[in-house]
Amino acid sequence: MNRQLYNKLIFELSHKGRKGYELPKSGVESADLNDIPSSLLRKEPLHLPEVDEPTVVRHYTNMSTNNFGVDTGFYPLGSCTMKYNPKINDEIATAHAPADLHPSVPASMAQGALEAYWTLQKQLCEIAGMAEFTLNPFAGAHGELTGLMVIRAAHDAAGDTERDIVIVPDSAHGTNPASAAVAGLKVVEVKSMPDGTVDVEALSELVDKHGPKIAAMMMTNPNTLGIFESRIPEIAEMVHGAGGLMYYDGANLNPLVGVARPGDMGFDVMHINLHKTFSTPHGGGGPGSGPVGVRAGLEKFLPSPRVVRRDNGTYNIESPETALGSISATLGNYAVQLRALSYILSLGREGVKEVGPMATLPANYIKESLRDVYELPVDRVCKHEFVFDGLKDKSTGCTTLNVAKRLLDFGFHAPTIYFPLLFHESLMIEPTETESLETIDEFVKVMREIAREAAEEPDLLKNAPLVTPVRHPDDTKAALDPKITYFEL
Repeated sequence: MNRQLYNKLIFELSHKGRKGYELPKSGVESADLNDIPSSLLRKEPLHLPEVDEPTVVRHYTNMSTNNFGVDTGFYPLGSCTMKYNPKINDEIATAHAPADLHPSVPASMAQGALEAYWTLQKQLCEIAGMAEFTLNPFAGAHGELTGLMVIRAAHDAAGDTERDIVIVPDSAHGTNPASAAVAGLKVVEVKSMPDGTVDVEALSELVDKHGPKIAAMMMTNPNTLGIFESRIPEIAEMVHGAGGLMYYDGANLNPLVGVARPGDMGFDVMHINLHKTFSTPHGGGGPGSGPVGVRAGLEKFLPSPRVVRRDNGTYNIESPETALGSISATLGNYAVQLRALSYILSLGREGVKEVGPMATLPANYIKESLRDVYELPVDRVCKHEFVFDGLKDKSTGCTTLNVAKRLLDFGFHAPTIYFPLLFHESLMIEPTETESLETIDEFVKVMREIAREAAEEPDLLKNAPLVTPVRHPDDTKAALDPKITYFEL
């Protein structure tokens, strides 16, 4: 027996009549199928694998070791912020009491849960500089859409029904223009400077041109290159002067936590990715949560239902007439919100103040440690992430893709590659605030070793990875001519 046996599909390991369990005899008489409506009956029998317990355990255990996970190695993946999340927050979110609470119980029977919701709302207000938050959106993009709906509702209520333009930087996350389009708004792109920051002069021209039609401007700060947009007050004044609102994309909030607040910069509406900044596993497409915050005066447009605290200290769920309709089935992703609240409370006020600096320090440390062997197109102090434009020595033909694949051989996940599109060989590195100095130093050492290999053994680099369960595939052929393994039932 070897690992290769258990790496087969579970259906390939199936043998008719084999099982790994024994159920006690039922004390209930068998139901007559004729008494069950045909619409509730399966049309075909279930085709499930039939395997013994050791086989199924070994199969899934071996399959799991083929994946790279944050519990096994370092993820310097750019633009996705927090990777490792304290296990205590997972334990709290999945504890018996909160996990078993039904979402439809009346408010009188869910006071503890509602207090948790309300407390998190207030904590986020304090951290972000906003007047009120809704926790209802299920993801960052869902939050963007909700925030833009709030903006549109605010303009409509003021009689500015012709405002339908959203200004978006060309370096923005793809969800920004997509969310604007779904909200029924038109996107006007503003160009960036070579360092990725907004071209304020170009923005001024757009504001002059579209003034009465501008509903909002969407920005991420720091931007996609990890550079802080230092002219935010000027930008906000320009957009506000035209009657528009400022929207903050919270994807890169980590380096600002405890240091600066979007609300103080002039942003009117924002979303926070709890799964990026406040401790929730951030892989596999979820789970997520995208709370939306607003400045004073816009609270009434937030979606319903909302958690409010009565004067007597109890909590209730309300749906004001001015609110947007429901944008989620309940009050959002409760388990994600519990993780966020646990994280914030465990840090405390003083601990929260350290998050931003600790997200910024390792990124600058790595950048300065590698700038002699990797090309640094923007030579400025960065925030939580930065971008190299591939190897400094490009004469050997070794690419960013080669560097990324070779990192796997050393036990590190690759950074984000070929994004942002501002540079041909982009390598976006984001170490996050949770990594130790020893891990960071080892990553720097490996990156320098890869640069040496590129200069002295380029063929080795071009054939990497060499020791992973799946070796170097032909990426183009895999996309154009996939060989899909499946088991036909």
